[in-house]
Amino acid sequence: MKTRFILINTSHAGNVGAAARAMKTMGFGDLVLVAPRWPNVLRREETIQRASGALDVLENARIVATLDEALDGMSHLCATAMTPRDFGPPTRAPRPHFEALLKQELPAQAEQALEAENASTPGSPPVQTGVAFLFGSERFGMANDDVYRCHVALSIPTDPGFGSLNLGAAVQVIAYEWRMALGGFAVPAGAAQPQVADAAQVAGLLAHWERALVEIGFLDPAAPKKLMPRLNQLFNRAQISPEEIHILRGVAKAMEQAARAKR
Repeated sequence: MKTRFILINTSHAGNVGAAARAMKTMGFGDLVLVAPRWPNVLRREETIQRASGALDVLENARIVATLDEALDGMSHLCATAMTPRDFGPPTRAPRPHFEALLKQELPAQAEQALEAENASTPGSPPVQTGVAFLFGSERFGMANDDVYRCHVALSIPTDPGFGSLNLGAAVQVIAYEWRMALGGFAVPAGAAQPQVADAAQVAGLLAHWERALVEIGFLDPAAPKKLMPRLNQLFNRAQISPEEIHILRGVAKAMEQAARAKR
């Protein structure tokens, strides 16, 4: 499923770079700018700095004069709007809408568009669904006429008292939700779990600690009670590693040396 991010009348160059970075982190690269404030916005220093390495997205991005050009090849259009319109497409949260979209529960307009495009080229393979996410200008958001062209208005659930999102942040949220709906990326594996010391190593540690505790006067060998079995249980619960065995035996050795030096 093709994915395109469309920024309409963007006025701040840094937001273009931030949007490119947000897209790249989620594995997307199709960025189209409709009549941005700066004709050279893709090459401006602030754009490149905010892209933070997503230079391939900027290099492949296109600048067009009209929204019609940006929508070429797209069949399902998603506006982004903080507040619902009195008229126009339904307003939905991204996550449930993406789930429905991927189950082929497309709005009737998108299905008709796909059928018409497939019918126009007999014998050719079916046209793949293209999903476009449209973002308006920083100050005014999306124009009503642009929203009316879309099949859905996506509204990111935010605190009702403060729902204003920076453009780059909004792109990041939508890109993340769409990527997760598509299956997401695997989380990198963390550090390998340390090896657990075997019973013989733990027994050697306990014997060493028993001698050290006697040296410092903490353990009375004539009446040891249950101190050593309790320490045994403690070490077993901790599942200490061989490296930790070495540390604890080093502590025991230092205890013995300190006690002898004091005597």
